Amino acid sequence: MPFDAIFMTALAGELREKLTGGKVDKLYQPARDEAVLHMRAGRDNVRLLLSASPAHPRAQLTRVPRENPETPPMFCMLLRKHFTGARLLELAQPSMERLLDFRFETLDELGDRVERRLVLECIGRKSNLIMLDGAGRITDCMRRADGDLSARRPVMPGLFYAPPEPTGRLDPSAMPPDELRAFVLQNAPEGDGQGRWLLDTFNGLSPLAARELAFQGEGTREGLANRLELLMDRVRAGDFTPIVLVRDGKPFDFTFMPVLQYGPSVELRRYPTFSQLLDDFYEQKEAQERVKQRGQDFIRSVTQARNRTAKKIANQEGDLAKTADREKLRQYGDIITTNLHAMSKGQAALRAQNYYDPLGGDADIPLDPLLTPQQNAARYYKDYKKAQKAEEMLTLQLEKNRAELSYLDSVLQMISLSEGDRDLQEIRQELMDNGYLKQHKKKMTAKGKVKIVHAKPMEFRSSVGLAILVGKNNSQNDRLTLKDADKRDLWLHAQKLHGSHVILKTGGVEPDEASLTEAAMLAAWFSQGRDSGQVPVDYTPVKAVKKPAGAKPGYVIYSTCRTVYVTPSEELVRRLRDGKKEGGAARYV
Repeated sequence: MPFDAIFMTALAGELREKLTGGKVDKLYQPARDEAVLHMRAGRDNVRLLLSASPAHPRAQLTRVPRENPETPPMFCMLLRKHFTGARLLELAQPSMERLLDFRFETLDELGDRVERRLVLECIGRKSNLIMLDGAGRITDCMRRADGDLSARRPVMPGLFYAPPEPTGRLDPSAMPPDELRAFVLQNAPEGDGQGRWLLDTFNGLSPLAARELAFQGEGTREGLANRLELLMDRVRAGDFTPIVLVRDGKPFDFTFMPVLQYGPSVELRRYPTFSQLLDDFYEQKEAQERVKQRGQDFIRSVTQARNRTAKKIANQEGDLAKTADREKLRQYGDIITTNLHAMSKGQAALRAQNYYDPLGGDADIPLDPLLTPQQNAARYYKDYKKAQKAEEMLTLQLEKNRAELSYLDSVLQMISLSEGDRDLQEIRQELMDNGYLKQHKKKMTAKGKVKIVHAKPMEFRSSVGLAILVGKNNSQNDRLTLKDADKRDLWLHAQKLHGSHVILKTGGVEPDEASLTEAAMLAAWFSQGRDSGQVPVDYTPVKAVKKPAGAKPGYVIYSTCRTVYVTPSEELVRRLRDGKKEGGAARYV
């Protein structure tokens, strides 16, 4: 992704305007390489995300809720010690570098005012978040690098901080316009290769930006010089536009300026702020990555159990198909019994009239020559009863295994909706309770009781302000529908698809059409039908929803319902979570 130095310059300007003078209220570390600072900036409460993720390093304001772990890591404890209550004095960025330096003022243990700094380095695999004291000495960092691993630049507590080594490339923003223009005209190649030349020569440009400059310059030195000069003018003026590139309805890149190189096949989706752009671009991607990393152990176990069950069902369906022709076995036994007088031991086959055939044809019946005619007849009767019994047993087993397969598929679907450790812990406990994972020793409270952690369902607000609750796993679905919901509320679920239980809180009154449509769109989005054009969603009062005795978690039945057809919308999901308004069209049945 083109999170280059120019994009960071645009983002730094946005953060500087919003956060300077803001005070840190609390901090937490939702992931190993992420820190979130809740700040009071002016009249607003905002959340600053500092991510040193090797894949997606960045700083931004975020509205996406991230879980605060029960046990904070040591790095988080130090953050809280040194930065809780701190006031942001300055946000600096070295020219054309992917580095942000947050300078805070706070009180030390003696009550004296001191400075503390947080330095975020967004440099790929070497990305880091580093705490510094007022003298520039490292207090701690997310990724330590001692002399053996990084001889040129060790990053360890107690050492004085040194910025990343310069790349040796030129800083185009620091060159006077005439000098920059002359340099490009003298050194740039003509035609192909201009994009690569820009990357090799200048600091701060992403491959996307370099390709765009070459494209708009039409392959000439003069055109390239003009475009690079215009870009540097925009950088100096702080003239940036948050843009996401969308192909076939899916975002695939982002930038700080209009991009023309892809032509009409790519939509340029503009955003009001860079932070909102990054939230929308990374929210689903990072949630999936977090789930994959943290739930990898039981995702593998569930997938293996699911595949075993699917294979077992396929084998049983094949065996059941073989029993479909069992009536012929009984008929052969009857025909042999009728013709015993004409048979003798040692026959390998019997050809006789088939009185079960409406046309009165003959039947060719295989025989075991080592058995008597009576024994051959008895064998066919025995095989018939065996097939009859097998059908009964296989039908029961298939029903049970299909229910298990449906449950395991629903677990995999629910894992994808998890937002943090509490959600995954709840699913893990559900799998242990149902025998799919080995039981671990349960956490105990101070009073010796088993500690049970329940994650909260997702909460949304409809256009008119009605609460809409969405379950994130099967246990939560059961609790939400069967215990927490009012019997007069509406229950919604994607029809015949694995997905979340959705509760529309009505307060006992008839909900408006917009709220019902929005709740249905949430049920469609948080289901297997997310990528479909039209998803049927059933809805019924909660009082009509029941759980059969002995059913798996999340499985319910309902006696009556109506159906609404909706198209899932990611934009609507985001807006409803923020409590904003958006309409939706639906077709009711």
